[in-house]
Amino acid sequence: MLSQVALARAFASLHVSGSPLVLPNAWDVASARVVAAAGAAAVATTSAGVAWAHGSADGNRLARPDALAAVAAIVRAVEAPVSADIENGLGGPAEEVAQTVTAVLEAGAVGVNIEDSMRPVAEQVTRLAAARAAAEDAGVPLFVNARIDTHRLGGVGSLAWFDETLDRALAYAEAGASGIFVLGALQADVVRALVAASPVPVNVAFGPGTLSVGELAAAGAHRISAGSSIAEAAYSLVGEMAATMLGDASAAPGPAPTLGWSALNALAE
Repeated sequence: MLSQVALARAFASLHVSGSPLVLPNAWDVASARVVAAAGAAAVATTSAGVAWAHGSADGNRLARPDALAAVAAIVRAVEAPVSADIENGLGGPAEEVAQTVTAVLEAGAVGVNIEDSMRPVAEQVTRLAAARAAAEDAGVPLFVNARIDTHRLGGVGSLAWFDETLDRALAYAEAGASGIFVLGALQADVVRALVAASPVPVNVAFGPGTLSVGELAAAGAHRISAGSSIAEAAYSLVGEMAATMLGDASAAPGPAPTLGWSALNALAE
């Protein structure tokens, strides 16, 4: 079994422009094992999925102990490197972000996502620097993925959007971020421009409305994440099947699922 430091280095090495790390995000042990069994080189969590599985809303509302316990359980369940979506750092001040990062490393993860929620750049720089310092103190080359929330501004892909996104990317890289994560349905020319301008790997989103994995890879992305879209699809299927059973007495069972009882039970052993 690889050491945590070796896993961290292996995880970082997977961020290759044009041959990106593809992450179908998981939210519990079962989904993490399914993702790993499908061939994922690493497992990343979705904070939304983790929150929903705990009966909490997304958006920095899940209690830190619950979020950290989910990370630890997933790390124990898979051999692949694990990256944890820790939202805003599961805390406001920089010292709380550092505490979260220390706990995530103690759980065995080798990467984190930290969103900026459009905080002032200087404030987020301090928080990312605290995360990097905590990782250095632990002796682990943690991959700090700095999420840039400029999608909240609207006009994704516009010149104003790009300038603000790049300004934040440069500042965050200087503060110790290993990569940046940009949300939105980005077109290929925008991905190419971000990759060309960013000093660190670029993570983009995959889901409804985005380009395909192949198109995003061809545009130069280093990492492609599903975010909450798989969890959304899973819970949507639950809702659809429940509504059919409860609302239509003549409804017949659908086709057998791709992963049935035997397959899922085998993954749990």
